[in-house]
Amino acid sequence: MTDPISDFLTRLRNASKAGLAECVSPHSKLRASIAAILKTEGYVTDFKDGVDAQGHKTLIVALKYVDGQPALTGLTRVSTPGRRLYYSYTDIPRVLNGLGISILSTSKGLMKDADCRRNKAGGELICNVW
Repeated sequence: MTDPISDFLTRLRNASKAGLAECVSPHSKLRASIAAILKTEGYVTDFKDGVDAQGHKTLIVALKYVDGQPALTGLTRVSTPGRRLYYSYTDIPRVLNGLGISILSTSKGLMKDADCRRNKAGGELICNVW
């Protein structure tokens, strides 16, 4: 697998469109941080650690639905392994004029775009969520 973050975002996108209650993916600290941001922003209900049949650590994300529609309507990977995109805190693009969020990897950890502007920290733009 060349891009594990893109794989995680695709699993979330496919599970929400299929109407599944939860999404399971291999565990990593970066994936857990993305899930934590999605939980605080209200796009997913909860996330927890689990173990699969082979004994590998997994991340189980409980998806959120509002009136039968997924709360997670759009999820796109911006920075890829072949093309990394870095932004200073003043140049971070807004998602749907502020209705969505961007997740950035900064020197202070993974943060959403509003926190980056508040803390004056730029970094690599991981994904956009709306």
